[in-house]
Amino acid sequence: MSAELAIVYAALILKDDNVEISADKLQSLTKAAGFTEIEPIWYSLYAKALEGQDIKELVFNVGAPSAAGGVAAAGGAATGAAAEAAVEEEKKEEEKEESDDDMGFGLFD
Repeated sequence: MSAELAIVYAALILKDDNVEISADKLQSLTKAAGFTEIEPIWYSLYAKALEGQDIKELVFNVGAPSAAGGVAAAGGAATGAAAEAAVEEEKKEEEKEESDDDMGFGLFD
């Protein structure tokens, strides 16, 4: 297991127990699990990155649009119509590219 993964698991354990995530707590938890070769910089980087973040929300929203996407979706039907128009435009572009293949000649003809 990589050092980063061990620290992420430690952060998840701390969050599950409703304990504040800090570099010291991450370090003590990973060392207790037997990961002693992790460089100290990783603990502070992850602690700072996760400070103020709702980890449960991050886990449950993997693959979901970002906050900007949520704001755009809440913008109303006009935003949805613009998104649908963009999707339709992409489909048209794909159809044009596919029609180029049927011109009757190939690269090596």
